[in-house]
Amino acid sequence: MNCELALLALAIEAGLGYPDALFRKIGHPATWLGALIATLDRALNRQDDSFALRRSKGVAALAMILVMAVGVGALIERAALALPFGWLALAALSSTLLAQRSLHAHVAAVAEGLTTSLEDGRAAVAKIVGRDVSALDEAGIARAAIESLAENFSDGVVAPALWLAVFGLPGALAYKAVNTADSMIGHRSDRYLAFGWAAARSDDLMNYLPARAAAGLLAAGAVMLSGALPAQTLAAARRDAPGHVSPNAGWPEAAAAGALGLELGGPRAYGDSRVIQGAILGQGRREATAADIRRALALYRRSATLFWIALAIGALTA
Repeated sequence: MNCELALLALAIEAGLGYPDALFRKIGHPATWLGALIATLDRALNRQDDSFALRRSKGVAALAMILVMAVGVGALIERAALALPFGWLALAALSSTLLAQRSLHAHVAAVAEGLTTSLEDGRAAVAKIVGRDVSALDEAGIARAAIESLAENFSDGVVAPALWLAVFGLPGALAYKAVNTADSMIGHRSDRYLAFGWAAARSDDLMNYLPARAAAGLLAAGAVMLSGALPAQTLAAARRDAPGHVSPNAGWPEAAAAGALGLELGGPRAYGDSRVIQGAILGQGRREATAADIRRALALYRRSATLFWIALAIGALTA
């Protein structure tokens, strides 16, 4: 177990984030992985191949990406731990795979934007969701921001930190590789239904336990938030998550809806004219506001703190 490593990485990321100047100069692990995935997509994903061949090539592409991620992670981990205070350098490197600070900042920007104008709110939420935001009203913008906060609490914080805690940097990089591949090619479109199958299924598998852990953390965080509904949190997750198109994302999203007394989910429009009839999550108010985004952020902070405490207990008892 590497609970100490995960806890220190979370602390570094919370304090420093990933500096914009560093991103502009060298990019980010996600952009490096994205460049590799895009290269393999262009080289292997040929529409004149049969469905079975394209699926096989997608499996091979994901295998190559995972071998590279695990191999690089193992080499870096071994090299870092051979140095004086190498564990600190390893934690700093591992912190780049977490997104708790940037997630909070991006979602808070949506609340700030909505207090200024509807257009500012739309511009801010467009940075964190893939759907078409041009027709969203205030409630739609607020719901989209809260849904993104809940889902990314699982994908961007809980899941990578748990993979780091259990398998070290190689495990966290493997998770990041699969999660990035899923976001790029794990779609049910003509181009990616076959080629992205392995990425989508692997992401489902790697997020299965973290998503449910995130829902549990949101339920525990609701106990600490005045006005929240702790009893509704897990009840909403158990009742509504199975209806979500994703086997995992519905758990933290429905938990957040239950905790905040909101109704999330429902139809979502995308830029390619697709409309997804998403599951309804929660049984509360549909008319969310900027104030609800701020309450969701307060819930997020409490749940993240409890996650830190859980990792600290794991480090002390391991």
